[in-house]
Amino acid sequence: MLVALDVQGLAEADALLDRVAGVLTGCKIGSQLFTAAGPAAIEMARKRGFRVFLDLKFHDIPNTVAGAVREATRLGVFMLNVHASGGVAMARAGAEAATKAATEFGIIRPLCLGVTVLTSLDRRALQREVGVPTSVAGHVLHLATISREAGLDGCVASPQEIASLRVAMGADWVIVTPGVRPAGVDPADQARIATPRRALVAGADYLVVGRAISAARDPAAAAAAVVAELGTP
Repeated sequence: MLVALDVQGLAEADALLDRVAGVLTGCKIGSQLFTAAGPAAIEMARKRGFRVFLDLKFHDIPNTVAGAVREATRLGVFMLNVHASGGVAMARAGAEAATKAATEFGIIRPLCLGVTVLTSLDRRALQREVGVPTSVAGHVLHLATISREAGLDGCVASPQEIASLRVAMGADWVIVTPGVRPAGVDPADQARIATPRRALVAGADYLVVGRAISAARDPAAAAAAVVAELGTP
């Protein structure tokens, strides 16, 4: 399980990791913290012994994405992602850049994932606002297939698509799942959610839990409760 460090700055991120250290070993650094603190956020988390999922959802022309993935690999993250909707050429450029950079820097290649459909989107928004006429599940599978064709290692998808992805993509396909909410926790802006246990049973490899931990009165206790529900950190 990964705690999402969606906080305002380095001090707040450091304090949150201090609270959950010993309970969790992985974290997600996304656009908010990386914009505020840059690579220093990754360095801080890694020095504390946390594995870092860099969740910047790269989406640009292939050359630019390749350059971004190269630098992310240099920073020592264990997992990163690109938007699968950027197409096969873009995703492939990212996957190949990770492999090349890992060899160049003598480090372990990060897992490279394709982002499918954001968990804040439901079918109505996907069709009316994004202009995708298929179902959410159908589009997620389409984007996962593109990701595999491009040489990515897995995808990011909501809890509601995990089971069908696992059947279609096989046991080795890495599935990372945001939109995880313990029972009784406000879903906020997430449209496609599930409890941690349901997501794990459905076949997720990594769960990303954010506000249910970071906004809790006692983040350590909240993290421990999710771990207890899962039976694994």
